[in-house]
Amino acid sequence: MGGDSMESGISFSVFTNSAENQVRTGNRSVCSLPAAYVSSTSSAQLWTALIKLRENINMSLDVAGAEKQKKVLLAEGLLLPASMVLVQAFTMGALLLSKLAFNVGMAPFVLLAYRNLIGSMTVAPFAFYFEREMMKKVNMKIFGWISMTALFGIVLAMGLHYYGLRATNAGYSVDFLNLIPVVTFVTAVILRVEKLRIGTCPGKMKVLGTAICVGGTMVISMYKGKLLHLWPTHLLKPHLQAIGAVSPVRSHHSMLLGTLFLAGSTLSYAFWFIIQVRVSKEFPSKYFSTMLACVSGTVQAAVFGLVLDRDLSAWALKWDLQLLVVVYSGVFNTGVSFCLISWAIARRGPTYPSMFNSLSLVVTTVLDSVLLGTDVSVGSLLGAMLIILGLYAFLWGKGKEAQEQRKQIRAAANGDQNGCPPAAAVNGVDDSLQVGKHEVRIRVEVS
Repeated sequence: MGGDSMESGISFSVFTNSAENQVRTGNRSVCSLPAAYVSSTSSAQLWTALIKLRENINMSLDVAGAEKQKKVLLAEGLLLPASMVLVQAFTMGALLLSKLAFNVGMAPFVLLAYRNLIGSMTVAPFAFYFEREMMKKVNMKIFGWISMTALFGIVLAMGLHYYGLRATNAGYSVDFLNLIPVVTFVTAVILRVEKLRIGTCPGKMKVLGTAICVGGTMVISMYKGKLLHLWPTHLLKPHLQAIGAVSPVRSHHSMLLGTLFLAGSTLSYAFWFIIQVRVSKEFPSKYFSTMLACVSGTVQAAVFGLVLDRDLSAWALKWDLQLLVVVYSGVFNTGVSFCLISWAIARRGPTYPSMFNSLSLVVTTVLDSVLLGTDVSVGSLLGAMLIILGLYAFLWGKGKEAQEQRKQIRAAANGDQNGCPPAAAVNGVDDSLQVGKHEVRIRVEVS
């Protein structure tokens, strides 16, 4: 089952759960202890020998899987950026289609309720396939936390964003989506969930990026400047006239009110992210918690929608633009985007998806002007550029801070491994480590 060796009063055995690795780790060149390590039976030397044995086993298995790992990383390096670009494309499409749906009179909470209903149906197969055991852990406390995330992340965050989008335009509303990471940071600092760390370089960059983003938002809101005619506009006007979606309902159009809605949406997203940290500790699930949040969000959005507008005919869907928006938003923005973002965060960290947000900001602004005829001014472009600059400065600081934290964790772990145990602990010690998919168990005895 493993390799055994006896030299100078020390015996050790290596056991693995794989027949293939059993042969490799049983090789004396991999597992035998050098004579320098066995000339004394002190605890320090024995523990050093054990650590050296760990390194030799890891090296032997790493070399065997290096070529396969290289191919996986190459494919991942291509697919990860492509998936994030796809997520931004879904976001752009949802913003433009939602704006058209609101122009023809669709109520925001109607779209929100149907979108999350479709989203829950999209995520359900993943939840029951990958996390079916999480069903047993759902209780009233867990469902209460998930309902709270649905209130802040769906009803308030998405609902207020839809009202802001209806009152303004897609190019303007996407600016506020790029402010979410910064507003979340400021809110977390105020609530003392996160430390400012102004004395460090990453901390200074985060503060600087925050200030630039705030300045960009103020420029967009308060300064319009000269209108720019950079490209043909309103290319879809003939088609939109046919369905009555050329311009928003006048009673709903208000830049001031829309700005307040969008600001409230951004703040709700910030609270949602902070609450999500607690929920992930209480209920560490990706797909199942998302499915339950979508179900809870559907019910809450329906209640809010019926309270605000008791006209039941608004909930009737036909084979038209409104049905297209509901299906598109539910499947791609809620279902597919969530899976892709979860994969990207697992592989590259939480700041990686946000690095692509500027793509949706720029392209949505252009398409909103080209297709829907929204004016582009010097103020809107200048503000958008400031938000992009501030966002990347903030994300740089956030990324550097995360790297330093990971280095500290690894240093602490290495310090624990290199620490010398008592002599009594070394004699007859059973040590195990995970190497790839296999568990390796090592036993050292002093005879």
